[in-house]
Amino acid sequence: MTVTVRQAQNSDIPAMTALLEELFSLERDFAPDPAKQRRALAMLLAAPRAVALVAEDTGTGRAIGMVTAQAVVSTAEGGMSAWVEDVVVAREHRGRGTGTRLLAAVASWARQHGARRLQLLADSGNAAALAFYRTLGWRRANMICLRHFICPPRTKAQGSLATPTGDFQLRVTTRDTGRTA
Repeated sequence: MTVTVRQAQNSDIPAMTALLEELFSLERDFAPDPAKQRRALAMLLAAPRAVALVAEDTGTGRAIGMVTAQAVVSTAEGGMSAWVEDVVVAREHRGRGTGTRLLAAVASWARQHGARRLQLLADSGNAAALAFYRTLGWRRANMICLRHFICPPRTKAQGSLATPTGDFQLRVTTRDTGRTA
């Protein structure tokens, strides 16, 4: 089997959604939701500072793995870093170097976008993934991930890009004048 890593296209979204279902079934913090995954993948494909890569079995044309990343400004690095997400290889294709190739490709993309560091989150109970990352030189950081939902879950009636209801007003008081803007 020959595998090619390439930039994902909109036509890859169904296969990528299936891969994410496999990934999210392993992660305790997430649950598969194909509609959400399709929407987010379309957003990633359209985002100028993001990339979605697929590993394609060239014999079948099937996407057998994927990775996504987003370039972000890091004040700690004084420049760009990249958040790596959605590293997954279909169960039947693991252990053949596909994950390694995906991470090498996303590292190359990140370097081209000025990133000095890659970072990712992995489920603390996914021993196989943690061991895989360690073999590639990834090291556990002292930081922990916290999250806080600031918008209620969206309903179908609100649409895919609905905004929270109610007015939001930012009030800033300057130290110099004491005036509120």
